[in-house]
Amino acid sequence: MKSFAAPLRFNPLARQQKPSSLSLGGALLTYRIGKGNPMKASERLRVMGVTLVCAGLGLVGLLVGSARGRAQDQGVVSDSRIEQGFEIAPVQLNINGLDPALVGLGSYIVNTEGCNDCHSAGPPTQYARGGNPFFGQPKKVNPATYLGGGRDFLTTSGPPSPHIISRNLTPSTKTGLPEGDHTFNEFLTIIRTGTDFDHLHPNCSATVTTNCYPQNPPNPRVDGDLLQVMPWPNFKDLTDHEIRAIYEYLKAVPCVHGNYPGPAGAAAGIPAEPADRCSSQ
Repeated sequence: MKSFAAPLRFNPLARQQKPSSLSLGGALLTYRIGKGNPMKASERLRVMGVTLVCAGLGLVGLLVGSARGRAQDQGVVSDSRIEQGFEIAPVQLNINGLDPALVGLGSYIVNTEGCNDCHSAGPPTQYARGGNPFFGQPKKVNPATYLGGGRDFLTTSGPPSPHIISRNLTPSTKTGLPEGDHTFNEFLTIIRTGTDFDHLHPNCSATVTTNCYPQNPPNPRVDGDLLQVMPWPNFKDLTDHEIRAIYEYLKAVPCVHGNYPGPAGAAAGIPAEPADRCSSQ
């Protein structure tokens, strides 16, 4: 990801701070979205402008668009989700070069649909110390594992089927791309069809005999070319705009070194990530 001299960042952890006021000495007027992320006035106006433009486009779509087009536009004009998304983002966001409206909407979807429940290292480290809501504590997500993958879902078929380990969704600092450096078109295909571009759990064959899905009865005929456990059959019904928003948000979250190969170790058949994946060098 490109570096900037003065990166614009949204910090949802600063929720107790009062909104900034106009100051002298050349400082810019800043506001806050919800209770957290500080936003420059120009950026807030940008979000508002995008929302108004999208609302107008949504109205046109309702009048002349197809049924699918109307559904797409309805998703675009749900501006209340944008502010709420920034409010609930559990980590500091870097939106340099990104669309703030898409980032906010993506945050809303990712953080209300429970993506981190699967794409973290698992319940023991999902929440920060003292922040586990299941213990009656105020919720505080662990930023060190947020969306970094590594949760072991064990096997879904008979031997020698592999352990299913959730993937790292955070962006590499070298490419700025999330979810294993996949492009948006690849990400769209993943969500729509469940395609596993990484081929981490193939079908067994004469040449592939370990960490693979057996194709002989009585084992179920699992398709190793598709993501298993991942609920893509549900997410496939999102609009293109919503999927784009998820991708934009994933580009804004901090890089986390993947928690691979996870508790299963070598049994998962997943190589460890490069040690410098999150390095700025």
